Amino acid sequence: MADQSPPDLRTAAGKRRGKTSGKVADFRYKRPSRPDRKARDSSGPLHAPVGHVRHEGGPRRQAYAALDLGTNNCRLLIARPSGENFTVIDAFSRVVRLGEGLAASGKLSDTAMERTLAALHVCAEKLRRRNVHLARSVATEACRRASNGAAFIERVREETGIVLDIISAQEEARLAVLGCHILLEDGVGPAVIFDIGGGSTELVLIEPGGPVPRILDWLSVPWGVVSLTDSVQPPDGTKQGRAARYREMRRLVSESFTPFAERIAETARKSGTIRLLGTSGTVTTLASIHLELPQYDRRAVDGLIVPSHSMRDISLRLSTMSEKDRRTLPCIGDDRANLVVAGCAILESILDIWPAKELAVADRGIREGILRSLMAADEIAERSRENRVRAQGQDL
Repeated sequence: MADQSPPDLRTAAGKRRGKTSGKVADFRYKRPSRPDRKARDSSGPLHAPVGHVRHEGGPRRQAYAALDLGTNNCRLLIARPSGENFTVIDAFSRVVRLGEGLAASGKLSDTAMERTLAALHVCAEKLRRRNVHLARSVATEACRRASNGAAFIERVREETGIVLDIISAQEEARLAVLGCHILLEDGVGPAVIFDIGGGSTELVLIEPGGPVPRILDWLSVPWGVVSLTDSVQPPDGTKQGRAARYREMRRLVSESFTPFAERIAETARKSGTIRLLGTSGTVTTLASIHLELPQYDRRAVDGLIVPSHSMRDISLRLSTMSEKDRRTLPCIGDDRANLVVAGCAILESILDIWPAKELAVADRGIREGILRSLMAADEIAERSRENRVRAQGQDL
């Protein structure tokens, strides 16, 4: 995590449906918080919280884990360090729709929580079986916004042993950038990285350079593929009705982007090369359609550069198709057929304010950012321990 949350210079933090944005400091690494004393004193690994440190041993030989519980998906990645990178040894992803109905009710539904707990039990078993040395588990917009979000987090801890940290929008943006910035095209000057989630969208203006880019400005809005879909009336079944619904989605998102758009307009105007990198199910799905893949292939999509006009064309085509027709398209299927239109509306609004000719696509993000943070922090701590031992030996 950052040493401190980036300051919110534009709006008060904690407003449920308000925008969150502001200029932020550079990345700084910090070890994740330790488990509470009660959890540490519990007997045996099955009772120890699996979202934190659980095992001792040589950190560079051990497994690290990152769990990202979003509004729509639950994702887990377990990896070991490999030089400057890491090798994935286990992974899990399931659509849980935790934020289903949240826009209307303001809370997580019983059905959504049960679906999510089932997925988290699978994650907990993988964490134990892989003998994970260090892990961090985070929850994002759905748990931030839900009135019963904190109670659900406690229930997760009691039933699975996973200690979820409800992170801020700022931290979510930071981790997404850390996880995927390496895929930015070469160039000079600022770039924008964005993450379209289930319950929110983060946009980050960065200055590349060095192992970690410097964040110049950022924005988080409470529009993701789930929250936007749930907040706009379903279409009337006609092509004209679907087009009208898409225009309303575009209007809502564009309005929420206005402060950020105004702040970065001069930067966009002065930049010789406008670079844009997106990480989300929306961009990977549209990239798959662009490639006409018969089924999703991460190796073909992660790092792909797609002309922006192609992404716009695909977005407009999907926006007026019926949900039934969208379900028949490869790489969309049942899970994304209802949500992809909202993602298209958000993507087009991003292209409006940062008019890059091409879009870089990342099938990586928060989980990879967490892993890099954990490994870097652990390596620093290990070097510090070695230096202390060396100094003590010299004193003797």
